[in-house]
Amino acid sequence: MAHIVGGLTTSHVPSIGAAIARGEQNSPYWKPFFDAFKPVHQWLEKVKPDVAVVIYNDHGLNFFLDKMPTFAVGAAAQYDNADEGWGIPVLPSFKGDPDLSWHIIEQLVDNEFDITTCQEFKVDHAFTLPLKLMYPDAGSNWPVRTIPITINSVQHPLPKAARCWQLGRAIGKAIESFPKDLKVVVLGTGGLSHQLDGTRAGFINKEFDLLCMEKMLHDPEALTKYSNRQIIELAGSQGVELMTWIAMRGALTGHVTKVSSTYHVPISNTGGAVMLLENHQEPALRAAE
Repeated sequence: MAHIVGGLTTSHVPSIGAAIARGEQNSPYWKPFFDAFKPVHQWLEKVKPDVAVVIYNDHGLNFFLDKMPTFAVGAAAQYDNADEGWGIPVLPSFKGDPDLSWHIIEQLVDNEFDITTCQEFKVDHAFTLPLKLMYPDAGSNWPVRTIPITINSVQHPLPKAARCWQLGRAIGKAIESFPKDLKVVVLGTGGLSHQLDGTRAGFINKEFDLLCMEKMLHDPEALTKYSNRQIIELAGSQGVELMTWIAMRGALTGHVTKVSSTYHVPISNTGGAVMLLENHQEPALRAAE
């Protein structure tokens, strides 16, 4: 059976890619953020996941305001990175895992999630940057197969935090029921607090960000009590990317422990955060195997 080995959350602002392209990882501004991935690299080398399920928000590459699915899942054998004209240069294609993708899709529909199934799917910086941060030396040979899952955080009405938690739980149960022996890591990318426009442009709420990170480990369902309006007030209009973190955490179905956690501001007017959680199978599940 497939097993979720852990979950990773990270900011994905395009300027991270520009810093990679310019080789600024050790500059005073960027070093604290990139250093946060050193324990992630050590963990990945030890655990060696087979598949990365990436939960993120599409930035107009696949869907625009005229057609914006609430939830979408990729089911392709390959995912290509399109040139957005800023940030990191175009990266090599990512291998998909169609068998696991279709299994997740079927299980989500069975659990009454009306998702959009995408057999062609372009991936943007919210997908590519986290994987490049995880595997900086991968070159053209990515060590994991990938599955993109997008949550609408752009066009209102947005899904509620509670619904994104439920989505994560359904994804986790679907992965754990897949009959092949696979190690899967789940990513939630975006945020934390930031606002890119309006009178609050540049808004960062460090106190709320740190609260979210603490709750993510010990009491994640507490975050589902916030309404979308409250999240926007507390974290900025783009801070609703917190939904991807909540969905990731929902997918971790076992006993969860923290491997590492770092918060550094500002990162391009964003609450820059990296958090790695390990997902341990419950004793009852291990005994049954």
